[in-house]
Amino acid sequence: MNLELSDADRAFQAEVRDFVRSSLPPELAERNRRHMHLAKQDYVTWHRLLNKRGWGAPNWPKEFGGTDWNPVQRYIFDEECAIADAPPLVPFGISMVGPVIYTFGTPAQKAHYLPRILSMEDWWCQGYSEPGSGSDLASLRTRAESDGDDYIVTGHKIWTTQAHFADMMFCLVRTDAQAKPQEGISFLLIDMKTPGITVRPIISIDEGHGVNEVFLDGVRVPKANRIGQEGKGWTYAKFLLGNERTTIAEVSTSKQRLRRLKTIARAEMAQGASLLEDPAFRDKVAAVEIELLALEYTNLRVLAAETAGKGVGPEASMLKIRGSEIQQTITELVCEALGYYAAPFEHAPEGSNLAPLGPDYAQGRMESFLYNRATTIYGGSNEIQRNIIAKMVLGL
Repeated sequence: MNLELSDADRAFQAEVRDFVRSSLPPELAERNRRHMHLAKQDYVTWHRLLNKRGWGAPNWPKEFGGTDWNPVQRYIFDEECAIADAPPLVPFGISMVGPVIYTFGTPAQKAHYLPRILSMEDWWCQGYSEPGSGSDLASLRTRAESDGDDYIVTGHKIWTTQAHFADMMFCLVRTDAQAKPQEGISFLLIDMKTPGITVRPIISIDEGHGVNEVFLDGVRVPKANRIGQEGKGWTYAKFLLGNERTTIAEVSTSKQRLRRLKTIARAEMAQGASLLEDPAFRDKVAAVEIELLALEYTNLRVLAAETAGKGVGPEASMLKIRGSEIQQTITELVCEALGYYAAPFEHAPEGSNLAPLGPDYAQGRMESFLYNRATTIYGGSNEIQRNIIAKMVLGL
């Protein structure tokens, strides 16, 4: 998609492009391009470089340390970062709990947590899913019992992304077992160094350690760490999930991956000609490009509505569904284009002397394909998102 940019927008685009190209460490861009498992410090380094420039929270209001960028500027920023193979901003603090805190938090919570999110002093994780309470999140059983000025939290969270890196967790807990499922839940901010917290790794199919189990055994949490009213956590959770599902769309990242897919298809040969000239394969590429273009327009409309002060509604579910499916389709087509070069799974630890197999552009593609099998599940499975659309949009 080519936006009609004003002179001011073009100047902003040049500013972002120059900053990203001059500031992003080349070795970090290369690791991200190859879909290597990035270390915690990789994400922190890039975030702090952006924050030093004043761009650490592109979606926040200026009064809280954000940019107050309009939708076109946010679009330009995402595009330039994707083109440069910059790692994504970690969403848990910036895109998820940060907006919850500055929208619903107390003045003391805002003063304490927001600067620490901006500086990446606190790394956050999300304590939502539980065994048996993933898609049916309202059935969660982790309980928080009142004890003076504290809650005593006991329960088990699962699929907790980057909990092994985290300093803090935003967590849904049940504070009233007698209330209706959605009405007995509260939203707590929990220090991960508190006694009683155990984090156990879950190694995913791409051999990455991204997700974890978190066990909470009598964890003492000050009531001052509760967001908003007791029992109203479901309201704050829905607000947060709307923000999460718009970021999962990853339009700019998919556009960069589509460009890379075309590069690979031009280089690979089929019956004496470029694979991109093969009518059947070319039609597949064209189909996903059309879907991505439609998603991009929809994403821009959502950004514009959000900037105008309208909350994120069920359209977030549409973005999540189409965005995740497009990501999977592109990674599938990359593997199809690579043929047998896609077959080896070559993930190797940092410092490994294993020689790469196949051309340079084949590196990390199987790892990306395997990881992206989860995109239609995390952030609320696509089946659940379709139920939300059926109810909220179609009235079924």
